Amino acid sequence: MTYAGKNTAFVFTGGGSLGAIQVGMLRVLLAAGVRPDFVVGASVGALNAAYFAGAPDIDCVARLEGIWRGLKRSDIFPFSLATAVGLLRHPDYLVDPGGLRGVIEANLPFARLEDAQIPLCIVATNLQGQIVRLSRGPALEAILASTAIPAIFPSVEIDGEPLMDGSFAANTPMRLAAELGAERIIVLPTGYACALKEPPRSAVGKALHAITLMIAWQLRHELETVPANIDVHLVPTLCPLAVSPFDFSGSGSLIERAVQSTRRWIDGGGLARRSGPEELAPHHH
Repeated sequence: MTYAGKNTAFVFTGGGSLGAIQVGMLRVLLAAGVRPDFVVGASVGALNAAYFAGAPDIDCVARLEGIWRGLKRSDIFPFSLATAVGLLRHPDYLVDPGGLRGVIEANLPFARLEDAQIPLCIVATNLQGQIVRLSRGPALEAILASTAIPAIFPSVEIDGEPLMDGSFAANTPMRLAAELGAERIIVLPTGYACALKEPPRSAVGKALHAITLMIAWQLRHELETVPANIDVHLVPTLCPLAVSPFDFSGSGSLIERAVQSTRRWIDGGGLARRSGPEELAPHHH
């Protein structure tokens, strides 16, 4: 499957609560007149990509910002006595996905992936670690599959195959965008908490931090190997960053920092030069 004639792709990576950063990036990219022909997303990036694909304009980004500013940790990771009792019934995962399901159902403006205004491809991972491309069918189930962090959320069965978080696929969303025909790829990474003074305290927080580190290394590898005929632009991540991807209280600040950082990057010619792996090294704004 390719998107013939679709040249520019936005790629949304995973990163838990750091997904708020992508909203600030989107605001500035659209204000600069940059529009994608299709979007690819994994994990929390699948949620942002799907919402944006439903109405890829500045008003949509403003609504997405409102959603992020209103999110609380308990909306996504509802821990309670009932959760603990539930863990005894289903020891293979920690968190009931009902909270996340509710957030998606309340906000996503379309029911099926093919109903998005621009082509949308969501990335999930099968049990062999292979990438699974989801571009048709129920959007809710696709997003839940792409965000199903192993041992934290239950896997999601689609077409008889159990699927989990798209961040774990051996093939990253950036490489998939190239395979789908993108000639220009703009990556919206969430980055990672490069300035944490101590490890997150909770098991879920530790897992999310480890995943963001893995995503950064995957991106670095892909930037080294992406074909030379494809223009790749990596919107800069935020560093120093001391916000855990399990902490949803700082979404507003992350959005505004991303706005300032992305503006500086565009003003400095970021969209005119091809990004390399060195741009993923820790840096300070």
